[in-house]
Amino acid sequence: MAGADADDALLVLTAVLLTPARFPGVLGDDYVAACGALTLEPYEEGYGLVLGQDGDGARWTVVVDDVSLVAVAIAAWDCGMAYDLSPDERSVVCALPGWPLALAVAAPGVPAPHDPETDGEGPAPLAPPDPGSWGPAQRRLGADEIAERWTLWREQIDDAQSGRPAGEGAPDGPRDGEADREAADEGGEAEAGAAAPGPRHPGVRRALAEALAYTETPPPPGRIRSVFASADARTLRVDGPGWSMVARTDDMALILLDEEPGEVFPVGRGPALPGLLKALDALAPHPA
Repeated sequence: MAGADADDALLVLTAVLLTPARFPGVLGDDYVAACGALTLEPYEEGYGLVLGQDGDGARWTVVVDDVSLVAVAIAAWDCGMAYDLSPDERSVVCALPGWPLALAVAAPGVPAPHDPETDGEGPAPLAPPDPGSWGPAQRRLGADEIAERWTLWREQIDDAQSGRPAGEGAPDGPRDGEADREAADEGGEAEAGAAAPGPRHPGVRRALAEALAYTETPPPPGRIRSVFASADARTLRVDGPGWSMVARTDDMALILLDEEPGEVFPVGRGPALPGLLKALDALAPHPA
């Protein structure tokens, strides 16, 4: 497909969706913020982001409006099938220098990935956040990682006193300590219209309270995302100012906070969390 220049083909490495239901969390707490990070209009239909290299090896992110084609390619790749993603040039919205995500692969037969020469014109090249620091982007990346590998993280909480590293940019593992295990056992005690004790960490309590407020005043699109987990459950990704939640509707929730670098706080089901998760799931888009 065409890259930054009509005469320079893009060697496609991967692609991601940018829609209200699914987008790279690293870009923002919600769909509108994620689009803003790429200076795109937050159209309801969304976009596909195609990441690749040009003939000189330069990194490019090509934005296309053919969301269905990109979704089909991603589904095929997820199943281990080959798929030649070649969007029509008429579907290209823009080409942005750089990649917003770190990739461990490169196109064969071209120089190593590098930022393209821009001569100081146009936007600065996109780049993934520094995995050695901690902030909103790293917090959301960590939550995305947990959502992708829920079973592994859940097993750590059940069976271990401390966590194991789960990939570059991800948190180091579940928080340890008797107080936090007790807090998790108390669960998300936050029924609508009633104050309740809930977990003891103030940041976790704040996150649960703000998540509960979403059920009364729906947040911007993308703050709540839901994906299939099993026949009877969904995996939720919920974000807010300074916090991220990952939860299974049939299980518990895990919360990450900006003020607690690399820590993951478990929140047990308790009597209230199931209802909260069900209400949040009802607010999330469920694309066919």
